[in-house]
Amino acid sequence: MKNNWEIKKLGEVCIIKGRIGYRGYTKQDIVEKGNGAISLSPSNIKDNNAYFDKCTYVSWDKYNESPEIMIYPGDIVYCKTASIGKMALIESLPEKMTLNPQFVVLKEIKCLNKFLYYFMISKNFKSQIARIIGGTAIPTLSQENLGNLNIPIPLLATQKLIVSILDKSFEKISKAKENAEKNLKNSKALFESHLQSVFENKGEGWEEKTLGEVCEIDPKKSEIKGIARTEMVSFLPMRDLGILQKQTVPKETRKLSEVTGSYTYFAENDILLAKVTPCFENGKLGIAKNLKNGIGFGSSEYIVFRPLGKISSEYLFYLLSSNNFRNNGKKLMFGACGLKRLSKDYVQSALIPIPSIKEQKSIVSKLDALSAETKKLESIYQQKLNDLEELKKAILQKAFNGELTGD
Repeated sequence: MKNNWEIKKLGEVCIIKGRIGYRGYTKQDIVEKGNGAISLSPSNIKDNNAYFDKCTYVSWDKYNESPEIMIYPGDIVYCKTASIGKMALIESLPEKMTLNPQFVVLKEIKCLNKFLYYFMISKNFKSQIARIIGGTAIPTLSQENLGNLNIPIPLLATQKLIVSILDKSFEKISKAKENAEKNLKNSKALFESHLQSVFENKGEGWEEKTLGEVCEIDPKKSEIKGIARTEMVSFLPMRDLGILQKQTVPKETRKLSEVTGSYTYFAENDILLAKVTPCFENGKLGIAKNLKNGIGFGSSEYIVFRPLGKISSEYLFYLLSSNNFRNNGKKLMFGACGLKRLSKDYVQSALIPIPSIKEQKSIVSKLDALSAETKKLESIYQQKLNDLEELKKAILQKAFNGELTGD
């Protein structure tokens, strides 16, 4: 850091306001859009920017009772609990806004607002936060602790220079990230388009059967009667089932006696499909491989498919991977309170195109090759996104170490 930079406390640089001791809104406080003011929640903050498309609104009475936490352009909002560190510089407001209980608001900032914002998203500031909250499970940052954090303040001309350089650099990084994200999305869409065309453009001699006709769905546990209860078997919790991952090799093993009760049974080469939201929509799916003693158990939220002869596991995996199968299934999910499940009737009665086993092998071989190429491209684009994010951090680090120049 340069010698002519002054170190001040955040509480000296701005006024920090929040709802002291206030834990949340009552039902009477929440209103429809147009009947009150925005109360920004952590879900409205992404990549240190505020988005106003899906907001909670509180009554005008709730808004007017606390003038000191009304939010205005130029204020910085900072999440002090649970999603600690989520923050945004409010550069413009679509409507009137007040402070959500999970945030504090920084007002009357005595340096360039954007200079302070950039410092607060830097590693320099985050490392100070980490020292305060330690390893707390649900961290909460007091306004006093926040106000005692160190802020380096250079001369106004230097602040302007740093903000200008960061603005230009981050604009270029943002465009590069946008292109990489577009390429990543396009590569996935290209594979999905080809996948869909395979099943829509049925060849000569293809049959059409229901999944219930060509698969045993959820095989019975009675198959394993001869296995000693002390034997080790594979165990696959929902967190370990990959997304559209063809081969699923469980990492865990458990004694058979520990899992036969409430867990779902499957065997080598069975296909596992998550049936609960959002896992189903996200494509949690795979073919069980390398199972201990040839069998496994896992989440009660799996549907297990065992092809009966007319269809191979690999071909069925690609059928179940298609957006068409997932989109149609999503429409028929049932349940309340956000916990919806795939309809078993849909699974049993879903019609699928079935070529000969020889043609299935040919289709799988081509899809495997295209999938491998797609994953390679996705890896390249994802690495580029990671590199751009690291570049952003590195530029911020240089900025607040006093190492940035007009070059």
